[in-house]
Amino acid sequence: MSSIRCLLFDCDNTLVLSETLAFEACAELANEILESQGVSDRYTGHALFTEFVGQNFRGMMSSLQKKYSLDLPPATFDDYVTREEDRVIGKIKAALQPCVGVDDELARLFTSGWYEMAVVSSSAKRRVEASIEKAGMDKYFPRDKIFSAATSLEKPTSKPDPAIYLHACKVLGKQPGECVAVEDSKSGTLSAVRAGIPTIGYVGSYEPEKQEEMRAVLKEAGAEPIMSHWSEFSACLEKIEKRT
Repeated sequence: MSSIRCLLFDCDNTLVLSETLAFEACAELANEILESQGVSDRYTGHALFTEFVGQNFRGMMSSLQKKYSLDLPPATFDDYVTREEDRVIGKIKAALQPCVGVDDELARLFTSGWYEMAVVSSSAKRRVEASIEKAGMDKYFPRDKIFSAATSLEKPTSKPDPAIYLHACKVLGKQPGECVAVEDSKSGTLSAVRAGIPTIGYVGSYEPEKQEEMRAVLKEAGAEPIMSHWSEFSACLEKIEKRT
């Protein structure tokens, strides 16, 4: 019998197609910040996604602050983080869709009753909650099963820091080896792998021409096996369970 009893799902572009919406909002706000600081560079949502996929806005802004030597006092920084959450949540409530095939798989897993399931994200908890509710997944993931690196920890952080996965395991009363994570980004995969959690990579949310490249990126980061569609999840999970 398998020792895997807990499934930990990343949210953005793993359960729901939120990253394009989020990076559109992030780009709007990042460009406002750059303009206010007298910096001429501007970002599109796609450019931010390419450079910062898997990071939350706090981590992204820290990187931009270093890159451009921005003068952002902590209170101003925190205000921008809150404004970004509001903008992204607005876009999520208007247009969010689940990843293809995930609904059927979550229903099957939930009905089986074998696995405890939780969401482990870099994004702010209220953004994740908005995504889960909009997608109709709150029946699988109540609020106490949603963990946010930006909100749930005493010191906010972002993947690839493993802190949020270790925190989730502690709260759920599970050892990392009893869990399996599902991640679509390099930073998320590194976060789970560094926490000692076997990780399934998911590339189905990327454009077809990008999927092979991301398959190699996630494999190098430690994800094994890797799936391109949620219909492959059962077989991927079985591979891990046979190893444990």
